[in-house]
Amino acid sequence: MGRLSVLIRQSVRLVWASGRGLFVGLLVLQVAAALALAGQVLSVQAVLTAILDLEEGTGATASLWTPVLLLAGLTAVTSIIGAVQGHMQRMLGELVARSMWDQVLDVSTGVGLGNFESPDFFNRLQRVQSNALSRPFQVTQGLISMGGALAASIGVGAALVSISPLLLPLLLIGGLPVLLTSRRESRLEFDFSVAQTPVLRMRQYLTLVQTGRDEAKEIRAFHLADWLHGRFDTAYATYLGALGTHLRRRATLSAIGNLGSAIVLVLTLAALVWLILDGQVTVAGAGAAIVAIRMLASQVQALFAGVQRIFESGLFLEDLEGFLRLAEPAKEDSRGPEAPTGFAVVSADKVHFTYPGSDQPAVRGATVELRAGEVVAIVGENGSGKTTLAKIVAGLYEPDEGAVRWDGTDIRAWSLASVRSRIAVIFQDFVRYALSAEDNIAIGDVTRPLDPDRMRTSARAAGADGAIESLPDGYATPLSRLFAGGRDLSGGQWQRVAIARGYYRDAPFVILDEPSAALDPRAEYDLFASLRHTLEGRTALFISHRFSTVRSADRIYVMEAGSVVEHGTHDELMAAGGQYSELFKLQAAAYLNADQT
Repeated sequence: MGRLSVLIRQSVRLVWASGRGLFVGLLVLQVAAALALAGQVLSVQAVLTAILDLEEGTGATASLWTPVLLLAGLTAVTSIIGAVQGHMQRMLGELVARSMWDQVLDVSTGVGLGNFESPDFFNRLQRVQSNALSRPFQVTQGLISMGGALAASIGVGAALVSISPLLLPLLLIGGLPVLLTSRRESRLEFDFSVAQTPVLRMRQYLTLVQTGRDEAKEIRAFHLADWLHGRFDTAYATYLGALGTHLRRRATLSAIGNLGSAIVLVLTLAALVWLILDGQVTVAGAGAAIVAIRMLASQVQALFAGVQRIFESGLFLEDLEGFLRLAEPAKEDSRGPEAPTGFAVVSADKVHFTYPGSDQPAVRGATVELRAGEVVAIVGENGSGKTTLAKIVAGLYEPDEGAVRWDGTDIRAWSLASVRSRIAVIFQDFVRYALSAEDNIAIGDVTRPLDPDRMRTSARAAGADGAIESLPDGYATPLSRLFAGGRDLSGGQWQRVAIARGYYRDAPFVILDEPSAALDPRAEYDLFASLRHTLEGRTALFISHRFSTVRSADRIYVMEAGSVVEHGTHDELMAAGGQYSELFKLQAAAYLNADQT
């Protein structure tokens, strides 16, 4: 219970920070609604008394109009308050959701890259997106509802006590069965959400595949529509079957709780009949008591429903809090002294790395060294660990063993955020942002205002300027057909845009991971041949599986099964007759055979 109270306080603070004016306004309206309900009970009693007086000939017609008008006015006020509350709650809910999205996006963009290799992380992210984002407001909404129901119960209860004190305790007892069963319902709801997260993720993925632009051509080429739809139906059917079982359990518990409350309500009405027959309650008082009993029963149920909402949401909030705590290590990345702006030597010293959930290391004791101004290449067959090692050198993965050092200092001694700001990484699977060409290049460095001259210089250096300038709006053209006026580029043109993105960063250390994968052989050769001139003295780590591309590198490291098996210049490695020489000759023979045919 103590943990729940902490979560309640956190939720209230969040809602208060998101929209304190709306929050206060809702509380005021709840109190006003409670007073209006109590007034309605007393007005009903006054109306009935006036009617009975008229029938007995002891009252005047004028005495009837006052309570009737008062009752009508209070009823109208209650309706208006309910309508206004609905709009205010919707607005406050959106403000809280925006605040929660800010926190969730901070986590998803700030956590270590290794988290995205874990299915557990995606399960938690799915639950947060599906449930936890709305739960903080639901806790506060539950508190507001409880406050309003409590205020209304006090007001209506006071009116009921004035008619007969015996009826009030019976009604209050009537809410206990619902309270007891609702706690079990809340636990069932949370457990169901956790259990169904993987199924919902698969269903969501299958939806994205069948509606995505990139997948559309392959779905048609391989006639996958029916097959994918069948997989989607199976996933949905699995979820619906589990949902049916879950809802039956909740419905059973809810029926038991409400049946208990209904029995107590029957006993309360029976007590009222006995009081009428015994002459302890007048006819007018009986009519008002019936109205009060109905109102109070609803408020008591609302009170305990608020308790249920808080308890149920509290379970999801603990899950949310655990997800938000994932950002704590990311905050550490920004702490510590700034990394130096330059270096003489960058080295990865006997680094090991294993992906989460894997038994086999992706990198095993690898050592590479780059001196300032050098172009160093890492080559190897697919799956040899080249890209993983590049991410370790870039500070994106923290090695399980070993260290990345700048001039002998472990980069973990500095702010990792500052280390990464000194590195430009161009990935093989770079992101094609559905933004303008200008934005796609300037994304390389968003810490400073856009520099049009540097942006165009970067495009020219990467050979992307010709394709971009031929677009309808040049650099302002969106590079996607998702938006009006947008155009798409070929794979090779996109590759050049990604390279321009890296050049725009203007970092002393550039890592190019298979940057020529989408280029034709001549364009690939031209890219690497002009690399030294384009880099203008920067240090570069070039990853490739094409051995012929990197023969002019200052030093070449050859990887196999996560380890560096040999290194040296092209001539040294060819003379050694090792794996590099063997694979170089195999690739060269393949090109020669292709040319001869």
